[in-house]
Amino acid sequence: MLKENLTSVENQIQTACERSGRDRKDVTLIAVSKTKPVETLEEAYNLGIRVFGENKVQELADKYEVLPKDIHWHMIGHLQRNKVKYIIDKVDLIHSVDSVRLAETIEKEAAKHNLTANILIEVNVAKEESKFGIMPEELDEFIEKIAGFSHIQVKGLMTIAPFVEDPEENRPIFARLRKLSVDIAAKNVDNITMSILSMGMTNDYQVAIEEGATMVRVGTGIFGARNYALV
Repeated sequence: MLKENLTSVENQIQTACERSGRDRKDVTLIAVSKTKPVETLEEAYNLGIRVFGENKVQELADKYEVLPKDIHWHMIGHLQRNKVKYIIDKVDLIHSVDSVRLAETIEKEAAKHNLTANILIEVNVAKEESKFGIMPEELDEFIEKIAGFSHIQVKGLMTIAPFVEDPEENRPIFARLRKLSVDIAAKNVDNITMSILSMGMTNDYQVAIEEGATMVRVGTGIFGARNYALV
């Protein structure tokens, strides 16, 4: 099933790229492996997947220890400040930076390890009360506050769009995030690049790609429904 699912997702990414005149290599597929056992990740690895996204720090750290070291781990879930130290030297990218205090903690822990942490700023484009993220109108002020951190590199923006029956409903959300990234890039702020747009999940990643996503986070589409009883 995994191989068939992965083939289907790859085909849909390719189709979305073709529709929007983009090159397939400009879109990174992140296999969202939360709640999935190591054996399933090994199967995906053997099918060529090298980028995995996890929502929980403990789960990411545990899997990191036992899986091949050429895997690129992405922290895509809400990150508590007291958990940063457990993943700071394990992840390629933190997608969910949503407060100055969290950025300060990442800066401090990255300095301890003498590394630069790559981060995305999570933006609550839809302004959903149930979601984390910086409000769009607060983005400029937020960037000003963290741009001077020497152990953080802001690589772009991330958003979690609402769950909708019709993916087209989220097109304006993705378009808004892309516009925000273009506006920020135009300001040429030191230490801030806008090379990454992390948006789109199983339900709507094709629309996200058409609107400029450079990373899509696909879990159910690859691994099938999650069994939360195992968590």
